[in-house]
Amino acid sequence: MALQKAFRDLPFAVDANVIDTLEHCAAWFRAYYDSYVIPLAVWPGLWRWIEGKQHRAESTGPGWLYRIGAQPLFRYLRDYAPDAVIATEVGACELAVMYKRQASVGFALVGVELMDFNRAWIQPEVDLFLTTNEDLAAELVSAGAAPSRLVTTGQPIDPVFAALPARSVVRNKLGVGADTIQILVTLGSQGFGKPELILEKILRSPQPLQVVMATGRNRRVHSRLRRYCEGLPQVRVLPWVDNMHEWMQASDLMISKPGGGTLNEGFACGLPMLAFNPLPGNEERTCRWIEKRGAGIWIKRPEDIEPALTALLSDREQLDALRARVSKLARPHAAREGALAVMKLLAEKRPL
Repeated sequence: MALQKAFRDLPFAVDANVIDTLEHCAAWFRAYYDSYVIPLAVWPGLWRWIEGKQHRAESTGPGWLYRIGAQPLFRYLRDYAPDAVIATEVGACELAVMYKRQASVGFALVGVELMDFNRAWIQPEVDLFLTTNEDLAAELVSAGAAPSRLVTTGQPIDPVFAALPARSVVRNKLGVGADTIQILVTLGSQGFGKPELILEKILRSPQPLQVVMATGRNRRVHSRLRRYCEGLPQVRVLPWVDNMHEWMQASDLMISKPGGGTLNEGFACGLPMLAFNPLPGNEERTCRWIEKRGAGIWIKRPEDIEPALTALLSDREQLDALRARVSKLARPHAAREGALAVMKLLAEKRPL
């Protein structure tokens, strides 16, 4: 959707549609593809092993099964006849590769490699990779991708992050005191996680804090957390909001699962992350990358939340240095750069 907005902001007409790949596949295939949530919920170690195998495999699943389940998607692509297909998930890229081979069509195929490497991205039909960072680009090249097909744009995020107002202005708008330390806890768009446990550990910190709990679209979690926070005036509980960029800009630290979008939006706001409760496999690798780059801290146990917060907030120089490192990783114009790279590719494939 960030890329879609960027295409619409370009000074020429571009018809850019966003689709959910699985909604254009057979119902049984959608159930199969989403079945990873079962081992993830009941046996995380098993999912870590499965995901680790997929991570280095040339395909994330049986090709024959993908081909049968994706026939409705292939018909959609045939009827829509796009000039370019942009895949933001590795399985979607594999399906686009299958259709491109099967139908012998010449659309440009662009893979948007987010925060983690997967071997299955590397297919000869992929004309361009938009990579999040130089480390991912190096992994792709090492695994066989042609350097000429890589552009490191950063992860596309909403263009609003490229035009943020001053922090003081945002804080005043949201009612956050100039000297208030604000901790933002994000539970993702679906409101997953352990919000009560996280909040309990945060409130043990001796520093005076304001805490903002963002519950996403999960109304049940939002209602439950509001009841839990009755009598806690230092805690705000938010439902789904359209101004998350302002809450990020106004905060000092973020506690969150290390999803790539959230992480890179935080970079654009100079907001360090205390990464907590990552999914086994790819999000754990993201946590290691965060620590490697000095962009945050991986909180491996709930009891480590309060000590990590206290250590950072009691040493302003350390916190400022962390924010400075995060800001250097920011790529707020990634969506526009990605859109321009795609248009350049199209111009090269189909010169005017």
